[in-house]
Amino acid sequence: MTHPGETIALVVQPSPVPGPEDPGGRGEDFGKSSPLGFLILLIFFIAVAFLIRSMTKHLKRVPASFDEPEEEASDDAEQSNGKPKPA
Repeated sequence: MTHPGETIALVVQPSPVPGPEDPGGRGEDFGKSSPLGFLILLIFFIAVAFLIRSMTKHLKRVPASFDEPEEEASDDAEQSNGKPKPA
């Protein structure tokens, strides 16, 4: 139990330097992937392929321009004004 006014000193010690038998936590399996990781990677590639295919299919349906053709735009404007189109 500490008494009022008593100070406790904490000392921080650095972690021990790895020796030649342990090169920084890089053991025998460092950098190797498991078969599960490979399976997940394949699933991602398949999903991306389906997404690209779907996006391409949807982009083919988009018109080249969203502007109305000249004839239809002038007909619509005249009908909204209430004036008949001159012949």
